[in-house]
Amino acid sequence: QVQLVESGGGLVQAGGSLRLSCAASLRAFSTYNMGWFRRAPGKEREFVAAISRLGITTNYADSVKGRFTISRDNAKNSVYLQMNSLKPEDTAIYYCAASSSVVLPMSGDEYSYWGQGTQVTVSS
Repeated sequence: QVQLVESGGGLVQAGGSLRLSCAASLRAFSTYNMGWFRRAPGKEREFVAAISRLGITTNYADSVKGRFTISRDNAKNSVYLQMNSLKPEDTAIYYCAASSSVVLPMSGDEYSYWGQGTQVTVSS
């Protein structure tokens, strides 16, 4: 049974940092592109960041470029999202997801497996 389990969310003041982790029980983890998405209250789910199978290529939403960094450790079947200079508008539930797509996808439709999410709240 495939499981993606996020951790590291919490409450932080604006300007602060958080590091999200996602542990995956995926066989052949290194064959999956991994992504982070978020859903703010009353809004649609949106793409945050993605990383290719070997960590060579990354993509970011414009809203987080320069502030967030996605990384992965294939030996630990894990993907991370370092979030710096957090803003109140970053408040959302953050989800990690896995995709077997050939290209590095930014659309949630291309991701097959999803975690349950972790809440990030940024106070002003």
